[in-house]
Amino acid sequence: MAHALKLTRMGKSRPNVELGRRLLIATDQYQLIHDYKVMTGGNESAEIIPLADRLLNTLPAGQLISVSTDRGFSSIENRELLELEIPQVIIPKKGKTSQADRERQSEKNWRKQANKHSAVESNINALEHHGLDRCPDRGEANYKKYIGLGVLSYNLHRIGWHLQEKERVKQRRQKAAA
Repeated sequence: MAHALKLTRMGKSRPNVELGRRLLIATDQYQLIHDYKVMTGGNESAEIIPLADRLLNTLPAGQLISVSTDRGFSSIENRELLELEIPQVIIPKKGKTSQADRERQSEKNWRKQANKHSAVESNINALEHHGLDRCPDRGEANYKKYIGLGVLSYNLHRIGWHLQEKERVKQRRQKAAA
């Protein structure tokens, strides 16, 4: 019986699970995570306004120029509230789109920003590779601590990568000048 179970899982004793819980993250243009939250409820659209408030209070004035989310955060009220404080709001509409929404979503700048949103999915995948694939601690508080450590590890990795890239560019320029 155990052998048949292994075959249905393709030989893996523990099949992959994406984090087990939904994780809300806010990243910048350098893919650094500025804010995160372990989501316990089912209503994603209720989370976007508190997230934007936290970011507006944390970042310097005028720093937050665009917000991009997936369809789960979509609501007319959210979009209108965000547009009061943030110049560019990229939230695709749930369900069938109206003519006005199609025109708004077909603008070149809107499409460009919406395409950049796919980087968030790769950031979540990178979190799995920085220790969040499995949580050895038990309990809700320890789980949230573990998520925080994973975000810290991810950010340190990104900062290190940027510093190494800066050094590589410097070395290339020195070789070209010599």
